[in-house]
Amino acid sequence: MKIKTFQLMVLGALGLMLQACGTPELLIKKEDTRLPTGYKAGEADQTNTASIKWKDFFDDPNLLNLIDIAVVNNKEINIMMQRISVAQNEIQARRGQYLPFVNVGAGAGGDKKGQFTRNGAVEESLPIANGRAFPTYLGDFHFGLISSWEIDVWKKLRNAKQVAVLEYMASKEGKNFLVTNLVAEIAHSYYELLALDNQLKNLEQNISIQKNGLEMVKQLLFYARTTALAVRRYEAEVAKNKSKVYELNQNIIVVENRINFLLGRTPQPIQRVSSGFMEFEPKVLKTGIPSQLLQNRPDIRQAELELSAAALNIKVARANFYPSFSINAGIGFEAFALRYLINTPESLAATIAGELVAPLINKNAIIAEYKNANAKQIQAAYEYEQSIIKAYTEVVNQISNIDNLDKNYQLKSSQVGALTRSIDAANQLFKSARVDYLDVLLAQRDTLDAKKDLIETKQKQIDAMVDLYKSLGGGWQ
Repeated sequence: MKIKTFQLMVLGALGLMLQACGTPELLIKKEDTRLPTGYKAGEADQTNTASIKWKDFFDDPNLLNLIDIAVVNNKEINIMMQRISVAQNEIQARRGQYLPFVNVGAGAGGDKKGQFTRNGAVEESLPIANGRAFPTYLGDFHFGLISSWEIDVWKKLRNAKQVAVLEYMASKEGKNFLVTNLVAEIAHSYYELLALDNQLKNLEQNISIQKNGLEMVKQLLFYARTTALAVRRYEAEVAKNKSKVYELNQNIIVVENRINFLLGRTPQPIQRVSSGFMEFEPKVLKTGIPSQLLQNRPDIRQAELELSAAALNIKVARANFYPSFSINAGIGFEAFALRYLINTPESLAATIAGELVAPLINKNAIIAEYKNANAKQIQAAYEYEQSIIKAYTEVVNQISNIDNLDKNYQLKSSQVGALTRSIDAANQLFKSARVDYLDVLLAQRDTLDAKKDLIETKQKQIDAMVDLYKSLGGGWQ
């Protein structure tokens, strides 16, 4: 009889396993993005500027100090660090799920059965030790150890732990990518601040030139060699440029406070030296080969880890279709009265049981979870491919941008030189009454605008250098 019962149990378990194995077959997407061998035809130099730490890449000590403060104090990075801690704790939580649980517990209670019930009628005639009658109120006191353990046959729990590990590693790469963007943003804002300082200096020099021109026009008016209209136009031009000084001052305050926000502190002046901005020569960066982006870019590595986690999550979801095996056991003391609770061996109690459970009917929730895991894996594969294409495109754009900005800057420098010389020529011609005062004003205005464009182009050159460094994967080390 025992052998037949055991055989039936084995057959039942096999039946549950067979029906559980009928999981839906879903598509698992493999990433498929191939990068060119080089950014330009014939180039295959593997030297890459991305390997240079940001402390060695930037030369300005004031900028380095700002970045150093931001990496420690930036609120977004500190928030991200707590997310990393959560991910790390999740590893510990999932590791504990496939280890045995042992709990200690105690309890007390009591009940009275009705006399005209089956249990009550039986208790009426039950004697206890020493011939005493069975108590009317029966107590229940116990304490001991209780253990439960789900046997991870299908590696569901271990795979879930590995998913947590991958997600933790991905969160660390996300933090590195955040640092990369933070370093680039501070550098952009810092060089924008230097450009605004130079714009202000250029405007003040132009105002000084126009004030001298105004005095000259007033002298010519005194000798009746020009009209009052020229004086009024000069006064209006000086007033217009003076008003721009306040606009630039406000822009400087805004950029300073943007930097302070990134540094995680309240508004205060930003230490800087702006005098050599126009002489600053952007560094020539080594781009290496495109395949190095897969290792250097934190966002690509993050997407790759998330893809691995999503693929492993499919296995975790599939394991829900299979039977789960668990063992429950307990040992302790149990008695109907406290005075008997620690009597040995009379009050000693123990239990052990095995359990096998598999889904049989209404597996909609499990199927939906499995399909969701599959959809998320496909989504992660597309996101990984997109991050690779995006990274390669950013590098190619910045390489082209640097080249075009260099040519643009050379032409604008020639333009500024020609216009600067035209101001002296226009002044001389105006004094000799060979040109109108409007020609002098236009020459000064064109020179101011050209110098403004030249400063902006210099800023764009530096920004392009920073952006290429970030695009290659530099700035987080």
